Amino acid sequence: MVSSILPLKIEAVTVRRGGRQILGPIDWVLDGQGLTILMGPNGSGKTTFLRVMHGLERVGRGQIAWNAAAGDVRARQAFVFQTPIMMRRSVLDSIAYPLLLDGVARQKAMTEAEALAAQMGLGGLLNQPAQAISGGEKQKLALARALIRAPDVLFLDEPCANLDGRATKEIERILTEVRAGGTRIVMSTHDIGQARRLADDILFLHHGRLIETGPKAAFFEAPKTPEATAHLNGDLIP
Repeated sequence: MVSSILPLKIEAVTVRRGGRQILGPIDWVLDGQGLTILMGPNGSGKTTFLRVMHGLERVGRGQIAWNAAAGDVRARQAFVFQTPIMMRRSVLDSIAYPLLLDGVARQKAMTEAEALAAQMGLGGLLNQPAQAISGGEKQKLALARALIRAPDVLFLDEPCANLDGRATKEIERILTEVRAGGTRIVMSTHDIGQARRLADDILFLHHGRLIETGPKAAFFEAPKTPEATAHLNGDLIP
């Protein structure tokens, strides 16, 4: 049995940009199962923190340590952006592309991609150009492209921010199924209702600092910090 790339240990991590510190120092351990939601006002550092964990952001100080070699980590985690980039390929070819990069035989890659597309509600769009489908369909395609390699960990940056209610419901259904299948999920959202529906635990960031963590029920019923309380009340936070 292949061991997990988790835990991910984050120790005193900071990120500086333009001469100022925009994140940290942060200490946290990503482990176990479930779906973690990152919350906080605009500019709190949610996207930067996700990028740090995924390996897209250069760290100024501190240490990030996965429970695996760098090559395994790259192959067994995935990131879905708020606005996904679509390749000039069909929906089917786009989903299969990561497997082809890994050297999987084309027929096998296409068969697996077609099966996953059906699960994601994209079965009727296989031959459509990826750039021509709707916003919700593009987000489902981005998810399928991320999931085709069966990652241990999936990072998502506000995946429903630009979607209507119907598309959001579909994405949430897929994420619930992915979590049930054992993939560890870390996701940012501004949608408090979505956090209530999906989260197992909450990380609350403010001014680049991780100021509150805890199980979903405890966070929403009795937040420990005035900043989290204000955020949940819809107040502006200085």
